[in-house]
Amino acid sequence: MALIIEEVKEQGFEKILVAKDSSSGLSAIIAIHNTHLGPACGGIRMLPYASQQEAMTDVLRLAKGMSYKSALAGINFGGGKSVIIGNPDQKSKKLFHSFGEFVEKFEGKYIAAKDMNIESVDLGLVKEKTRHVLGVEGEVGTSGDPSPVTALGVFRALEATAESLTGSKNIKGLKVAVQGIGHVGYALAALITEAGGEVWVTDTNVKIVEKAKAELKVKFVELENIYDLDCDVFSPCARGAILNSVTIPRLKCKAIVGAANNQLATSEDGIRLHERGILYAPDYAINSGGIINIFIEYQGYDRTKALKKTEAIYLTMKEVFQRSKATHKPTFEVADLLAEERLYGKK
Repeated sequence: MALIIEEVKEQGFEKILVAKDSSSGLSAIIAIHNTHLGPACGGIRMLPYASQQEAMTDVLRLAKGMSYKSALAGINFGGGKSVIIGNPDQKSKKLFHSFGEFVEKFEGKYIAAKDMNIESVDLGLVKEKTRHVLGVEGEVGTSGDPSPVTALGVFRALEATAESLTGSKNIKGLKVAVQGIGHVGYALAALITEAGGEVWVTDTNVKIVEKAKAELKVKFVELENIYDLDCDVFSPCARGAILNSVTIPRLKCKAIVGAANNQLATSEDGIRLHERGILYAPDYAINSGGIINIFIEYQGYDRTKALKKTEAIYLTMKEVFQRSKATHKPTFEVADLLAEERLYGKK
C-alpha cells in the first residue's frame, strides 16, 4: 500500500494535501483552514464528486466553515475537513485503512469525525490506523450520535428567532417547514411538535416521511413545493446552497432556521434575504451542537456539559440578531464578524 501525497497551496489555508492510493482506490483531500484556537477538527465526507476540482471546492468551503463554526461556538478547535471521492456503496476496509494512514500524516493537527455517508463502522476502521479520530459510537468515553445535540442547538436558535420576531421565545402555534428529515431534521421536528409548533416536512425518503406523519403528526409537502409554503419559519435540514436567486423570491416565510450546512449559495443571497426582511439564522452559528459534542469528547466526555454548551447557542443568536438590528447589517455578516473576533482578535 503506497500513498501518493501532493500538497496544494491556497491563500488563507494552512495545509491542503491530496492523497491517492491505487491499491485501495483511495482518492481523498484533507484541508486545514485554521488552527489558531486548537487542532483542526471536521468530518469525513464521501461523495462521488464529478471531478477533483469539485471535491476541492467542497472541502475548502467546509474547512473554512468549521473554523468559523468552532470559533462562534466558543470551543478550542480549529477548522478542517476531509473528502473521499468515491461511491459510498463501494466502501472497503482497505480504503478506510488507507485513509487512516493519510490522517496520520497530519500528526494530530487534523482530527477526523463523521460527516456525510460515513458510519461509525467506517470511522472505526480509520481509527485502526490513527488515534486522531473522534465520535466512534459504541466505544467507551465517546460522545455517541451527535444528531440530537445538533437538533437541540437548532431548536434553541429557533426560540431566539421567535423571540426576535414576536418578543416571546414560546413557539406554540409557530408554523415550521422542515426540508429534509434525516437524523437531525427528524429530531428537530420532534422538538418543535413537542413544544406545540406546527410542522410540515418534505423528504425523498418515503419511509421516514410516513414515520414522521405517524409519530409526530406532521403534515407532508412535495419536495419542490416546500419553498412556496406559507409558513413562519423555513428550516433547511438537507443539502446546501438551497437559498439562491431562484428559491429566495419564492419564500413566504418570516425567518430561516435550519441545520443544513452552507445554505446560502452566495453571499449575495444573504443580502437578498436581508433586503426581503427575512430573518436568517446563519447555519454554522446554530448547527454547531455536533462539533460541541465532539469537543467535549476530546476533553473527556460529559453529556451534561455538552448539552449546556449547546444551549448557549440561544444566547449567541440573540447577540447576532441584536447586532444586526443595531448595525443594519445582514445576520450572516454579523456572525462572520463575531467568529473572526475570536479567530483573529478584535479589529
